[in-house]
Amino acid sequence: MHAASALSSPAVDRLDATFRKVAGRVVPYIFVCYLFNYLDRVNVGFAKLDMLDALHMSERAYGLGAGIFFLGYIAFGVPSNLMLQRVGARRWLAMIMVVWGLLSAAQMFVAGPASFYLLRFVTGAAEAGFFPGLVLYLTRWFPSDRQGRALTLFMSAIPLSGVVGGPLSGWMLSHFASAPGGLAAWQWLFLLQGLPTVALGIGMVMLLSDTIEQAGWLAPEERAAVGEALRRDRLAQPQKLADSFGAVLRNPAVWMLGLLYFCIQAGVYAINFWLPTIIRSSGIHDAATIGWLSAVPYVGASLFMIVMGRSADRMRERRWHLAVPLLMAAGGLALAARFPDSMPIALGALTVATAGALTGLPMFWPLCSGYLSPAAAAGGLALINSMGQLAGFVSPYLVGWVKDATHRTDGALALLAAMAVLGVVLVLRMPPTRVNR
Repeated sequence: MHAASALSSPAVDRLDATFRKVAGRVVPYIFVCYLFNYLDRVNVGFAKLDMLDALHMSERAYGLGAGIFFLGYIAFGVPSNLMLQRVGARRWLAMIMVVWGLLSAAQMFVAGPASFYLLRFVTGAAEAGFFPGLVLYLTRWFPSDRQGRALTLFMSAIPLSGVVGGPLSGWMLSHFASAPGGLAAWQWLFLLQGLPTVALGIGMVMLLSDTIEQAGWLAPEERAAVGEALRRDRLAQPQKLADSFGAVLRNPAVWMLGLLYFCIQAGVYAINFWLPTIIRSSGIHDAATIGWLSAVPYVGASLFMIVMGRSADRMRERRWHLAVPLLMAAGGLALAARFPDSMPIALGALTVATAGALTGLPMFWPLCSGYLSPAAAAGGLALINSMGQLAGFVSPYLVGWVKDATHRTDGALALLAAMAVLGVVLVLRMPPTRVNR
């Protein structure tokens, strides 16, 4: 039942207004923080355009280094999110941002494959708890029937990072090509996109509240209304949820969710790390032009993501709102693999693939509340996220290995399309009564 269905119409209107107030306070800042989180993943794909030649690194070495980030991420994901429970969301997420911002900027000191691998690993370890911590944080402010819109709004930072990061990174590579200050353009790229994260981390402590009870910017009656909506939502959750981390580990459905998230992220990270290279392979060599062209798929993804998030919450339907984007990702990747040398076709196909893959991310997370109780959410969400992030290691390395072996990316893109199809099969096996909330 809809969380507010038992209330009178004026009460529903007041509750809607209160949640709009909550969203207006919480979501924009989280959005900006997550935007810079993803800029860190976009910029390494652009730094690659100059860095590989400067440091005499192979495509395979780059793919391995890009992927090693996620080994650190996976290793520290669950411990980081469990620590968030003890320390509190604001302080722990703020510390994560400060440390990862400094480490991201420190990648300007990479001197070869070994230092690239090391810095990528420790940056991934530092960042590990950030995204699952944000998801957990939002579940404590929004009931299930409002999470789709909230997650979509803050995760729209992912495609926007491509819209902003592509042209910005391309401009930096061109603007700093003369190496002012003795730093190469790719070094300026890491420095200037890493340091703002430190300032945002400090600001998080001052602007966000850990719990509804601590939200002094809400009136007492507003805090009570939000708390009651969340209490009713917990009571309406399906029975037989995993209610401890031990139960999470023994629950096959949780491992299925992790595999599904892996399938989604495989396409996402292939696009994130290799989009500039794929565009250059089609015959475009100017860094600024590559930057602007790389923004096109992310613009389409931004619009499609918001439309699907609103539709999923309005219809209270989750399965097909995830299956359709995954089918788009599969079709787009397959088409890009078939016509890698045609810029118009490849860019159009990658736009469809990017819209589908990135929209799959916010459409996935509301499914998890059908399988995890609030008590198990911290460890469970981190475990599922860590399994999905394994794709961040496998996908870039796979594309790099195939490109070194064949000097093309189409074989790897076709394999990633098949993984998206597997994701469709997995999501449609879920019982509608469990996840359509």
